Amino acid sequence: MAALHLISAWATANRVVLGQVATDAKSNAITAIPQLLGLLILKGAIVTIDAMGCQTKIAEQIIEQGGNDVLALKGNQGVLAAEVEEAFIEADAKD
Repeated sequence: MAALHLISAWATANRVVLGQVATDAKSNAITAIPQLLGLLILKGAIVTIDAMGCQTKIAEQIIEQGGNDVLALKGNQGVLAAEVEEAFIEADAKD
């Protein structure tokens, strides 16, 4: 029997699971995350996701649902990573 793989939405301050979705047997979290987000009211919420969920469509969905996101930025996003790094360097230089 195969293991059940779940993704969960947590309310960290209250230490409670807001929702869970099982990933399909031949899939991964990238396809399950949009399903889970669709079950949640995100207006005014801050959504954090690990690197697996840092996809353009997922970020767009969070914003469309009224949420804000804090997503990991990986080095394989060359241009974007360089732009973000430059923004932090410029902000640091102003202090």
